[in-house]
Amino acid sequence: MAHGEDAVEGPSVTSRLRPLLDREKIQAMVDALARQIQQDYMGKNPLIVGTLKGSFIFLADLVRRLDLQLQVDFVMVQSYAGTRSTGRCRVVLPLSTPVQGRDVLVVEDIVDTGLSADCVIKYLKRKGPSSVRLCAIFDKPARRKVPVHVDYRGFELPDEFVVGYGLDCDQSYRHLPDLWAMEEK
Repeated sequence: MAHGEDAVEGPSVTSRLRPLLDREKIQAMVDALARQIQQDYMGKNPLIVGTLKGSFIFLADLVRRLDLQLQVDFVMVQSYAGTRSTGRCRVVLPLSTPVQGRDVLVVEDIVDTGLSADCVIKYLKRKGPSSVRLCAIFDKPARRKVPVHVDYRGFELPDEFVVGYGLDCDQSYRHLPDLWAMEEK
């Protein structure tokens, strides 16, 4: 892991963590995804929908790289309790922006079981958008329970519990700029 003087993690924070992806690789992938999105949405006014809480760091990095007229909104769904998927998904914070007739890009931190992404996409499609696409910086297809098409896909990850770059374990570790695998206690 490359860590500069501004690194916030130390031995006590990362003692149970194993490095997977450093911030330079993550930022290079954000750049690549932004180039694809920029090309596909040129001349459009997309609504970028971040899924809270995990996507906020990726979404902020991504939209700052887009030279598009766009709007940003957030939706929150719940499908996890601690480190385990509950198998159910529900919208706990709905959108505040109208979707009817809009091109919508859902921005996810990670797609693993597919439950959350599927829930958000179905929720949005009921609101009558012109299109709905999905962008995820991390993907764990080995854990998929619901088929979900990821239009803009960053890194494929192994079947391990990961934290950092917006991903958490019981609301901790989101702030880490790199991606880490969490070791069992």
